[in-house]
Amino acid sequence: MWSKMSKTHLKGETITLIDMLNAREKRATIQRELLRKHPTCTLLSATMNIPGPVKTNERLRHAFLTVIKEITPLFPPEKIVARKHRELKTGSEYYLVLNETPKELKKKLIEIEETHLYGRLMDLDVVYLKDQLLCSVSRTELNHKPRTCFICEEEAKVCGRQRRHSVEEMQETIANLLRKEG
Repeated sequence: MWSKMSKTHLKGETITLIDMLNAREKRATIQRELLRKHPTCTLLSATMNIPGPVKTNERLRHAFLTVIKEITPLFPPEKIVARKHRELKTGSEYYLVLNETPKELKKKLIEIEETHLYGRLMDLDVVYLKDQLLCSVSRTELNHKPRTCFICEEEAKVCGRQRRHSVEEMQETIANLLRKEG
């Protein structure tokens, strides 16, 4: 499906849908392992939301790390229980286990998603265990609007479902954003 693109605005190694599904499954395993090891804690699971077959390159890694460097100082060292960082062809992953309530953590992350230059590119998920199941906190639970589209500011999930924008269009928007100074 991705190989039919005429030109790619984001350069880098291309991945397959199978690669992404395997990465998603491994990410859920890591989340479970971290939370089972620290069952009373909350987990930040950070990835990037990059459409198309290229999920990482030097510019994307830089943007990812720029946002992660903004997140870490939000928490005093005594609240940080564990952290894990992975660089994969399917994209950067960062896990931060915290002594913080899920809703308080999500509030802080929504602020970054909405105000940081690269915040829109990030998926900053808040995960916790409830009855041994992985649960997450949504923006709407905290009376925030759902994430908006990269291009038209409509609700991102609606645009995605309706395929209002081509992958090429979205990649061009992201490439332009990455060219801006942070």
